[in-house]
Amino acid sequence: MKTSLRSLTLPALISFALVAAPAWAQQGTSQTLPTSTPASTKDHGQKHADAVERRIADLHAQLKITDQQGKQWDAFAQTMRDNARAAAQAFRDRAQKLSTMNAVDAMKSYADLTQTHADNMKKLASSFSDLYAVLSPDQKQIADTMYRNPGGGPKKGPGPRRGGKGSAPASASSAAGG
Repeated sequence: MKTSLRSLTLPALISFALVAAPAWAQQGTSQTLPTSTPASTKDHGQKHADAVERRIADLHAQLKITDQQGKQWDAFAQTMRDNARAAAQAFRDRAQKLSTMNAVDAMKSYADLTQTHADNMKKLASSFSDLYAVLSPDQKQIADTMYRNPGGGPKKGPGPRRGGKGSAPASASSAAGG
């Protein structure tokens, strides 16, 4: 169960990574952020939303979701979208305030991001559990393989597929929150 839950982080971590990069990059700068959202941020937001939709479509195809499984699938896909939006908003909020934060505030805000990610993963795991319950044995085997091996499909060679030794799989918010 521990491995399965950790492996479910793939969609959320992809969301988290897509949204996190701009926020982390800004930690090293002393620039203040503009009060309005620049076009490049809007473009990034759309690219992120598009990436989440591609991931949802990819999972739908890989799992061979049937019409009878549509209700559970739709709930799972919506959770992925909601998690991605929540993570993106949390990163935007932090990025807007980061230049005025002291070290303690920055650390607390990062803890808040981490909590958002954890909350999103709980929602995603619950939603996936409902979907998994209606999958056929063949679909369950596909899902088990996908979430045991980041990137899906059978593992080729020793060790994790991404990130090297001891790393978590990439993803909702979640995910991270994407």
